[in-house]
Amino acid sequence: LPRISNHTDLDPLRRHPQVELRWIGPGDPIPPADLIVLPGSKSVQADLTALRAWGWDTAIRRHLRYGGRVLGLCGGLQMLGERLHDPLGLEGAPGSAPGLGLLALETTLAPEKTLRRVRGRFIGIDAGATGAPVEGYEIHAGVSSGPALARPLLRLDDGRLDGAVSADGLIRASYVHGLFDQPEALLALLDWAGLPQAAALDSGALREAALERLADALEAALRPGTLAQWFGLAEPAAT
Repeated sequence: LPRISNHTDLDPLRRHPQVELRWIGPGDPIPPADLIVLPGSKSVQADLTALRAWGWDTAIRRHLRYGGRVLGLCGGLQMLGERLHDPLGLEGAPGSAPGLGLLALETTLAPEKTLRRVRGRFIGIDAGATGAPVEGYEIHAGVSSGPALARPLLRLDDGRLDGAVSADGLIRASYVHGLFDQPEALLALLDWAGLPQAAALDSGALREAALERLADALEAALRPGTLAQWFGLAEPAAT
């Protein structure tokens, strides 16, 4: 999407040895796949316009007719709904626009942004996966409502329900970023997408290892005190 946000949501899929993750660029055709992910967006209506211009809406419907899965994350959830309302003109001219119409929900943009860390568990994933723990965060300006939310994807620890599951089980959607980060949640989603008994992957441990490698590289490359001098926290070294 031209205005994609929170693309790191898909890092665990990119790292998983049994998954081929492909980013589909502007105007490119969507190839055959088990799962299509609609990620977050900084401007949902503008990205929906682009999506339609490239024929991706037709490709997504064809994908579903053949039994493929679709996951909408945050802005992707909003795109899957029936209508997007922007009465204050937060993303352009005030007004409403149609969504993809694949979930019975509508979203209204509001000036106040939701920003919070969340924990919870899946309640809408098929056989054996219900209960997998999830940990992530919400960051969005939209408020969604509609019958589709009566079949939620997650039960959060604060008592709220999140997301939606289509009646046929082929579509999942959530406002929570980081759905793939927890090992059990990743396995549950891969099982739903068509990869049963996938290898476990600890995304948090991989991320920490990457940060440690970066820290080691900086420590090896920088002289003692260099960063402190750059930020005005130490006197320049004598020469």
